Amino acid sequence: MSSPTVARSAADLTAAELLSAYRTGELSPVEATKAVLDRILRLDPQVNAFCLLDADGALDAARASERRWQRGEPRGRIDGVPVSVKDLFLTAGHPTLRGSHSIDPAGPWVLDAPAVARVRAHGGVVVGKTTTPELGWKGVTDSPLTGATGNPWDPSRTSGGSSGGSAAAVALGMGPLSLGTDGGGSVRIPAAFTGTTTIKPTYGRAPLYPASPFGTLAHAGPMTRTAADAALLLDVMAEPDTRDPWALAPAAPTVEQLGRSMAGLRIAVSPALGHAVVDPGVAAAFAAAVDIFAALGARVEEVEPGFADPIAAFETLWFAGAAKSIEHLGADERARLDPGLLAVAEQGARTSAVDYLGAMAVRNELGILMGGFHSRFDLLLTPTLPITAFEKGVEVPLGWTGERWTTWTPFTYPFNMTQQPAASVPCGFVGGLPVGLQIVGARHADGLVLSAAHAYQQATDWHLKRPPMLG
Repeated sequence: MSSPTVARSAADLTAAELLSAYRTGELSPVEATKAVLDRILRLDPQVNAFCLLDADGALDAARASERRWQRGEPRGRIDGVPVSVKDLFLTAGHPTLRGSHSIDPAGPWVLDAPAVARVRAHGGVVVGKTTTPELGWKGVTDSPLTGATGNPWDPSRTSGGSSGGSAAAVALGMGPLSLGTDGGGSVRIPAAFTGTTTIKPTYGRAPLYPASPFGTLAHAGPMTRTAADAALLLDVMAEPDTRDPWALAPAAPTVEQLGRSMAGLRIAVSPALGHAVVDPGVAAAFAAAVDIFAALGARVEEVEPGFADPIAAFETLWFAGAAKSIEHLGADERARLDPGLLAVAEQGARTSAVDYLGAMAVRNELGILMGGFHSRFDLLLTPTLPITAFEKGVEVPLGWTGERWTTWTPFTYPFNMTQQPAASVPCGFVGGLPVGLQIVGARHADGLVLSAAHAYQQATDWHLKRPPMLG
């Protein structure tokens, strides 16, 4: 155990480092899983990232993986790597309660969602399920069922959402990989707030089942500490599943595209998308990140894509999805819902078909505009969020002028509307709290987005910073 790779706790290693250590015999999947379970037991009480822990099942899976490695027959891309699962994904043998009292824990729970099935097929060790706001409806993670999830950098602040439990888990070494979802920023928001790395892939790249009530806004994405790990997990998640009629044809592995040079790449830079108000510290961290890409040889140009804030159209679509998600509930069940979810669902229920189609028309025009934009620019850089993490347990920062989470996420939801790939990587700190850089590519350019994220991380060390509670 003297190798530099395993000198740290196994819980602090990336998936790529774990696989390398398994390959050489310096570390076993059982040792890694025990380290992760110990980390969860020690630190999760401070942040509330997990709503379900399956220590026995994880150890059984780790022992099976260990036997495969000992025979020199690892199964798939992530054999023996601990993985957590956001509690929106169906997971056979465990309840998927989605942060809601309205779902019967008795099940039956016999199906895996596509991403979970692919993780198991590739030997991943599922350690448990992570917290989400009720039905994944907002950009912070608190729910009537599981309470609020805190930020690893300051547990009194939010981890973001809706994949906030996954982000907190990854940041604290409670498993290097986690499965998340993103309907308006839900992997990118918590990644920015917690200093972790993610990508919302092109819509359809990672199959989903069952279909989200939020329709084609909702994507599945990997949550990790590095772009290399995000590429690894995305390649697992992107394998075909016939249960998703909108899934894309298989693409070239993103892992194989990570070494691309940034030299000559045409990169547009938009500090505010033409309308956002950005915290000065966030703006400074973003500007410094842009300088890194220029130093890497990219042709960087500050230019706005040229669209007005599509918040009204997004909220029309999103709130209608919220209405759909609770349409089957009676009055008693509705009374136990998150009040914010109930309010937006009631608003969405009043949306007419004409209004919905009008919002879809805005979405279509935005997609056309961005398609043209990416004929001139390979990538677009923005801040992931205009602010850093605020108090947990509230939808918007105290004193904020807007009522809904959408008012402080102007950089994320537009790219759910266009279905483009968008990554978030850590790029600095303001007052001890992480800042995120968003890297957006044309539809289907997932490999390019991740190669840019990887190149940035090869040139910086923000992704190596660890929360103070890790000691």
